[in-house]
Amino acid sequence: MNLQKSIFITGAAAGIGAETARLFARNGWRVGASDVNEAALGALQRELGAERLSLHPADVRDRAAIAAALGDFTARTGGRLDVLFANAGVLFMGPDESITPEQKDLLVDVNVKGVIHTVDAGFPVLKQTPGSHLVAMASTSAEYGSPEHAVYSATKFFVRGLTEALNIEYRPYDIQVSAIYVAYVQTGMVFDARVKPASIERLGVKITPQRVAATVWKAVHGDRVHWRVGFDARMINFAVRVLGAGVAPIYRRIMGR
Repeated sequence: MNLQKSIFITGAAAGIGAETARLFARNGWRVGASDVNEAALGALQRELGAERLSLHPADVRDRAAIAAALGDFTARTGGRLDVLFANAGVLFMGPDESITPEQKDLLVDVNVKGVIHTVDAGFPVLKQTPGSHLVAMASTSAEYGSPEHAVYSATKFFVRGLTEALNIEYRPYDIQVSAIYVAYVQTGMVFDARVKPASIERLGVKITPQRVAATVWKAVHGDRVHWRVGFDARMINFAVRVLGAGVAPIYRRIMGR
């Protein structure tokens, strides 16, 4: 088996995915970058070099396409996959009645089905690679149902449940499964959002994609299921653990309701 460590990243064209690709490539890993934005993927490859990063355009909503992309990457690594980072996701914010049916479908198709497709495609290779890791992007919205993020929040609860369960199931295969929890990140997905809830102004957008990438790096060298990025993520988790449903009035105040 090829001795160079490898990571496959979905949603790699920008934001957290691109910064994770940069970090791992700088540290000598072979990176497989997947996204629907082929132009942005190409720019990332020109920046990092084709010897470090290979391109595997695919839409995670298409089970066959993501399986083919992962197959192409692992053919290049000699069947090695040390880390699979299920990062691709979409976000629509605002009162639930303002989120269109098409947006809700897209949230489920990318954030839920896309993760399932990615995990299913990666598992056969992960289990062949000793000490491999599966990492998925969750959110602080998976701590307690978040107003004006209702469907998005539900999709991230799915990621939480899936990673917790698979971390138990995958133990016999020596696969560590983890999820990353973070509040608002300085990405286009947040800054360019058509609707910005009051919580963005009240909590701020403090976390950089580089900081999330650094946590992904820690996760793939650690053995924890839950990794929380920043003070807000840790405090939200603490408040929910202490208060349970009693945290709802705090959420209402944050959202200005």
